[in-house]
Amino acid sequence: MDLTRTLKERLRAGEIAIGGWCMMPGGVGAELMGSCGFDYVGIDTQHGLLGQEHVVEMVQALSLSGTPTLVRVPSVDADAIMKSLDAGAVGVVVPMVDSARQAVDAVAACRYWPDGQRSYGPLRTAWGPEGYDRLKANRDVICVVMVETVVAVQQLDSILEVPGVDAVYVGPSDLAISAGLQPTLQVDDPRHEKLIMQVLEGCQKRGVVAGIHCADAETAVRWRARGFQMLTLCNDAEMLRGAALGMLATVAEYESRRFEAIRPK
Repeated sequence: MDLTRTLKERLRAGEIAIGGWCMMPGGVGAELMGSCGFDYVGIDTQHGLLGQEHVVEMVQALSLSGTPTLVRVPSVDADAIMKSLDAGAVGVVVPMVDSARQAVDAVAACRYWPDGQRSYGPLRTAWGPEGYDRLKANRDVICVVMVETVVAVQQLDSILEVPGVDAVYVGPSDLAISAGLQPTLQVDDPRHEKLIMQVLEGCQKRGVVAGIHCADAETAVRWRARGFQMLTLCNDAEMLRGAALGMLATVAEYESRRFEAIRPK
């Protein structure tokens, strides 16, 4: 992770960004994720087991490693967007954006006048040695809108035309549901893949960063090969459970082999 440039600068330069995701509340877990070297870590206040009251603590923990923080807010909610940015997040991920109007609202909440309608009241963001510059904040903030329904795909061109949309992020599971398919991050159905590729191709034509939530590292490699730039690999809860299940399975397999070896023939 390059700490000499902002996440936005690296994305604009066309660099890949690999992210982690926090679903569980608490500074220790966030600090652990930050220590891994992700290019960004998302704090999920939409589907995660945490709320706005946990954001400051978790942003503080991630800042120890210099890891840029994105907060997935519950909806196109100006209050949640502004509070997350005031807490020190470099940007927000706004779910279920189905129209240009919603994209406009998300952008406006991310930026101060004259670029938006963000209310001025920085707290910990203003405590740095260099003070706080609202115009620089406008330039550095990352507004990521989620395209995760068939309706949003149909409205993609108008969403991409909204100034200030820095990235479009695919939520594969909700996109699948809206198309009458089974929710999955694996994306095995060609109809599902076609919708996702429509989003990627639209972003590439407009020069907008395309991101996607991945099932695992193999899925991330697959989408990177297609051209996605922003890839979220895993979340803390799934990693913890997966590691525990894997260790239990290893021990169970060993015990099974041991039993077979000593069983009387």
